[in-house]
Amino acid sequence: MKTKQVEKIRIFSLGGVGEIGKNMYVVELDDDIFVIDAGVMFPEDEMLGIDKVIPDISYLIERQDRIKAIFLTHGHEEHIGAIAYVLKKITSVPVYGTKLTLGLAESILKEQGITNAKLIEIRSDSEILFDKAKVTFFRTIHSIPDSVGISIHTSQGAIVYTSDFKFDQTPYGKNRADLGKMAQIGEQGVLCLLSDSTNAERPGYTGSDTLVAQEIADVIYNANGRVFVACYASNITRIQQVLHAAKMYGRKVAVVGKTLHKVMDIAVRLGYLHLPEKVTISIHDIDRYDDKELIILTTGGHGQPMSALARMAKQVHKQVNIKEGDTVIVAASVMPGYELVFSKTIDALYRAGANVIYRERKVHVSGHACQEELKLMLNLMKPKYFIPVHGEYRMQKAHANLAKAVGISEDRTFLIDKGDVIEFRNGVARPGGKVPYGNILIDGLGIGDVGNIVLRDRRLLSQDGILIVVVTLSKESKKIIAGPEIISRGFVYVRESESLLDEATKIVANIVNKCLQTYMIEWSSLKSNIREALSQFLFEKTKRKPMILPIIMEV
Repeated sequence: MKTKQVEKIRIFSLGGVGEIGKNMYVVELDDDIFVIDAGVMFPEDEMLGIDKVIPDISYLIERQDRIKAIFLTHGHEEHIGAIAYVLKKITSVPVYGTKLTLGLAESILKEQGITNAKLIEIRSDSEILFDKAKVTFFRTIHSIPDSVGISIHTSQGAIVYTSDFKFDQTPYGKNRADLGKMAQIGEQGVLCLLSDSTNAERPGYTGSDTLVAQEIADVIYNANGRVFVACYASNITRIQQVLHAAKMYGRKVAVVGKTLHKVMDIAVRLGYLHLPEKVTISIHDIDRYDDKELIILTTGGHGQPMSALARMAKQVHKQVNIKEGDTVIVAASVMPGYELVFSKTIDALYRAGANVIYRERKVHVSGHACQEELKLMLNLMKPKYFIPVHGEYRMQKAHANLAKAVGISEDRTFLIDKGDVIEFRNGVARPGGKVPYGNILIDGLGIGDVGNIVLRDRRLLSQDGILIVVVTLSKESKKIIAGPEIISRGFVYVRESESLLDEATKIVANIVNKCLQTYMIEWSSLKSNIREALSQFLFEKTKRKPMILPIIMEV
């Protein structure tokens, strides 16, 4: 079956460029829409109280009858974490992914009560035919098994999305990259390449996971007490290395963290993780073993490696805490934006008496390609046009410079932001306008109910606190029945600021009494007057601007 001619191709990102995580890319072939990945991003510092951030898919919701497929490249949350939100809004679209990726996606969907999703398993040698495209896949090496890149073959050429990848010449386990297939795709003609920019600023090559396995085994062999290993919950390769080292040196492994338990259960059930016999134990049984017989494997909330470790170092973890003589292996890299948390946790571990292994020894390597590997991908694919994706703008820029170094001219490289459309007609690219994009914030069970105004209020509360002014009035007698009472939280310590609050109380009483003397009492204008007068007075006295919340009650 031959694919039909495509008049117009449009490529854009709804997340994953200018940021770390939240990956979602859209390819439009005339009226047909293909979506690649649906990830989450963990909140930035100013997103107070937010749990996760997902892409705004209003553009896709309005055009859901045109969506032919959603493709998931691998099982990391930055690529599949928003799939439940997407399928709640876009219900009848098939989702394609490898066995492990779909297993992890299915777990996310079940948590959100979605049981009727159309999940279709693919392998690296699968071919899927659509009216205007043939979609093929190629194996990549990443820090989670079953990772693939995607090639959408059209009449104008192939659109290739590498997803996260690296080239490891001595990979751990059965992971292998389809180098021959990548070269073949390049020979057939790549119209546009979208490639991972995460490590584009790092020279050389990413280290091999086989060397990491040897290093972890060596640390465990030489440790005299308990060994704690902190890793990302989805880094199945690292988990397997720890389990093998435990078996080799006669230690038991206790697993801490719900996310870690869930990922391990799925990986074992699908055959991607091998549990050596009689190696794992319950965390509740660790007191039955000597310290030298134990390894504690841990991760934290959202699979982040450091959050549980921080509680253990501060002696506030419910199940196990760090003590003198413990060895802690931090088998994870620090995520951009989490450097301060990482540094403080390492400091707390040292204070608790642990021997911390995290930098001076190679107990972790990235799952992303460094500069020489990125050049190799560019040379294998030989794209006519290039779009660096995955990463902050400086990483995309560094990747664009690498493309220039291997012979792709600047006018054929597009540094896009979210919503920017690149349009192709007759194999020629040009900017094609903008589509709606944005962030949907998840706070607890609320999806999208926290916006900029709520975040602004949270920032104000965190900076200068809040003053609540309570007044009870009688409209008939035009008198204050009770109050004004001023309640301070996070602004000043009441016992040491009695004179300041007394003056503030008098100001409120004067404003209320003036309003009561008039025949018309407008609650909104009364509250506004209280806010303005108090704000001005408090700023003059303290140079702070607390949030002021007047509450007027009428009897």
